[in-house]
Amino acid sequence: MTHSTQPQRGGIRLISQWAITLIYPFLLTLIAARLVMTPVFLQFEYNRPDFPPDLYGFTREDRLNYAPYALNYMLNGDGITYLGDLRFPDGGALFHPDELRHMEDVKVVTTAAFSAAVAAGLVMLTVGVYLFRQPETRPFLRKAFFNGSILTLSLIAAIVVAALLNWDAFFTGFHTLFFASGTWRFAYSDTLIRLFPEQFWFDAALTIGGIVIGGSLLTLAAAGRWRSNNDI
Repeated sequence: MTHSTQPQRGGIRLISQWAITLIYPFLLTLIAARLVMTPVFLQFEYNRPDFPPDLYGFTREDRLNYAPYALNYMLNGDGITYLGDLRFPDGGALFHPDELRHMEDVKVVTTAAFSAAVAAGLVMLTVGVYLFRQPETRPFLRKAFFNGSILTLSLIAAIVVAALLNWDAFFTGFHTLFFASGTWRFAYSDTLIRLFPEQFWFDAALTIGGIVIGGSLLTLAAAGRWRSNNDI
């Protein structure tokens, strides 16, 4: 091995290590978000005894009937008519045009985020295999996951603290980041708010945070055990 090759390989290994470190929090957060976007979470939320009732008449059964349509729309390949064609028993539209436009915007963001997660996951897998193949590169892989866990815990701690200290500002800031001003605010009588009141999003954020923290701690423990077993 020439002297010029050694620094080159060292540089590639460091880049690979930091690629995993930086991808880890992004990927883990989106995995947690996807786990929350399930009928199981809807069942959990709507069956909580302290979940806010709908002042305009939705029962728990109504919410469990209508909410999965919004969830399915986020994840399927259908157009907005999937929601636009939905009707109340009296024939009225379930969602009005402003709600439908917002749901289209949400689907664009969701699709882009999950597509990026797939791409990031493939990069992480490729780089991880590269670092794992040789015993001398495995320390870079262990350190990548160790650093990624620390980074994730630091970021999620800051986010959770911000959300707990001022949920309204956090909620508004999050929506302002992804959606045009005025396109995501609705009346309490609108279907989206009746199905997904603010408490729903607060609980979803804490659940995602809990999953991310748990996953990071497990990864951190695994990285520590890997080192203690001298499997590097």
